Amino acid sequence: MKSKGIFKTYKKDNTPYYRVFVTRKGKHISLGSYEKESDACECYNDALNILEDKNISYDDYRDSYKISFDKFIVLVNFRDSGIYISNPIYLRPNFFYYFLDKDTILKFDKDDLFYYSKHKICKRGNHLFCYEYGNQISINERYNIGSYAVVDKDYRFINGDKTDYRYSNIEILNSFHGVRKITEGAKTFYEAKIHVNGYIKIGEFNSEIEAAIAYNKAVDLLKKKYDKNFVQNFPDLNAKEYASIYSETEISPRIYEMIN
Repeated sequence: MKSKGIFKTYKKDNTPYYRVFVTRKGKHISLGSYEKESDACECYNDALNILEDKNISYDDYRDSYKISFDKFIVLVNFRDSGIYISNPIYLRPNFFYYFLDKDTILKFDKDDLFYYSKHKICKRGNHLFCYEYGNQISINERYNIGSYAVVDKDYRFINGDKTDYRYSNIEILNSFHGVRKITEGAKTFYEAKIHVNGYIKIGEFNSEIEAAIAYNKAVDLLKKKYDKNFVQNFPDLNAKEYASIYSETEISPRIYEMIN
């Protein structure tokens, strides 16, 4: 027997399908569409069971459910927190889980809840991103991790958990492309390198900003000869400050030799 939460509708070619909704606390929650009425009924019954049985936890999803995994998480969170979020998020006291799938759970600070409740996280290989106005925005960018940054070289997850994006767990080791902080005993300096058929050392510098600008200077020279999509750095300086450091910064003669 068809439930009041199931509505029959038609595609453009007149093929029928069934849309499923559940209502709780005045909130009408869409659960998806099904070609078979029997599947739609099972999905609706799954939803009722989840909302009524507090013993069903966020990690109790079963393959026998007709309701999708994302909707399962949405309902469990809504039941436990009283807050409806359309993305697969489960709220904890001081942070929240974002479920990419049953086996991949990301952790974020509550400060990020507004953003991730509005932006769905997508995954391609190891790349995590959201869409903003049709553009792909890397998750790493929100945490000042450069687009070409390498984990455990340019940044690291302090507790070793690469799914834990809470701010206190992310340490930026190198803020700029081609720049690496080196500590030898009591001495700390910044080494700049650039990749052109292998890594070329640009120089060693007292500050990270100098090294970043030295890298840019090498890029400006090398792109005159090499058809390569070099990445540039964007230090937080005004034009005058940048130009002053740029003109005073010396780079390896090797770079000049390469363009002659």
